[in-house]
Amino acid sequence: MNTTNYEFKQLDGTSSGSIKELFVSVFSAEPWNDDWSDKTQLHAYIQDLTGQSNSLTFGLYEGTRLIGVSMGHIRHWYSGTEYYIDELCIRTETQGKGAGTLFIREIEKTCKEMGLKHIFLLTENNVPAFAFYKKRGYSELKTNAAFAKKL
Repeated sequence: MNTTNYEFKQLDGTSSGSIKELFVSVFSAEPWNDDWSDKTQLHAYIQDLTGQSNSLTFGLYEGTRLIGVSMGHIRHWYSGTEYYIDELCIRTETQGKGAGTLFIREIEKTCKEMGLKHIFLLTENNVPAFAFYKKRGYSELKTNAAFAKKL
């Protein structure tokens, strides 16, 4: 993989248009098939992730095109401050070419430089992202469980 065309950046609110486009293009496709046709809901969700005082958003660019985004927040915990990744995606046609590996390594490096102690994220165990994170040294937390209740 030629990494000279990639640029890693910390993003702010001025990138929301390109973030929305990338996010919808990835998560509206297989295996997620999420319906983000409600633009008001999409805008509110991206704002929830990127527009808070503790938000931390990273982007990976190929030239001027955003090909990767990580949206999350800083969380203070008893064992140290951590980056909680709410959403991470790589443009579909770029997946499997090393961009995701480069991106996660840059995120880890930057978080470490910021003095953060952990990175925490959730993913489903039946999607390709599960194997991606396992391969890169992330541990499945066997003693934790995610709960949800439809109202």
